[in-house]
Amino acid sequence: MMNDLGTGRIICKRRKELGLTQNQLAQNLNISFQAVSKWENGTAYPDIEMLPKLASALNITIDALLGYKNIITDYDKRYDTEEYYWGLMPNHICYDILKILPPIRPYRILDIGCGEGKDAVFFAKCGYSVTAFDISEQGIEKAKKLAGYNKVDVNFFKANLLDYRPDTNYDIIFSSGAFHLIPPPERKELCESLKAHTTVTGINVLNVFVQKPFIAPAPDSTKEEEKGHPWYSGELFGYYHDWLLHTCKEEIFNCNSGNVPHKHCMDTLIAQKTEGNSNPAYSF
Repeated sequence: MMNDLGTGRIICKRRKELGLTQNQLAQNLNISFQAVSKWENGTAYPDIEMLPKLASALNITIDALLGYKNIITDYDKRYDTEEYYWGLMPNHICYDILKILPPIRPYRILDIGCGEGKDAVFFAKCGYSVTAFDISEQGIEKAKKLAGYNKVDVNFFKANLLDYRPDTNYDIIFSSGAFHLIPPPERKELCESLKAHTTVTGINVLNVFVQKPFIAPAPDSTKEEEKGHPWYSGELFGYYHDWLLHTCKEEIFNCNSGNVPHKHCMDTLIAQKTEGNSNPAYSF
């Protein structure tokens, strides 16, 4: 059972602002008042199907309900400098993509949560056809500048990961360090959507921050990130049990984002869609 006091506090605060009791809100949603109580004390989370109804009943957006307004503001602040917050070197996993699906033709890549665009621009320079999005307007603007400087074309746009789902197929779907913002009830549906919009022989390349009791929160993390939705060891791999796994690993590594040394634990997955996805082989 998850603990999400962030959203629970938002529900409680907004309910009281509207002068509603827990029972009145529950009646509006046709649920029990005990369910509302559990949301507010952080012992349960609204089902994904309930989020639009709940946001409407509280007269706020789903973004505001999930605390995304503060996340957007924080990332815009991080990116509001001449320097690139995450640096300019591509993620090391980008080189693994080159080995598995080298750009012998302009394979289509979707980069989810592209930040300031360093990986998306790297892919474009290598010859891939790249589409990339992020929730931060500031990040997207810097990504466009980086693409212009490198004389490559990338289809950058702003979108909310919680709302966006692919509407076309891609050969490669890539995301690094963004999925901790996804609440547990939405993870399976998101992964199924990504899998459905991946071409046969295409790959999904994902990594997620994993919760470990012996690793402190990153010193540059926001309050929203600290109380976000870290994944559990192996959770990501389970959503791709029916695909060919090229990489399936967990590692603890040093990080210097924000010029403050700290550690992360991360699960990394490279999975390939095969015909029928029957009897997949596994390599580690």
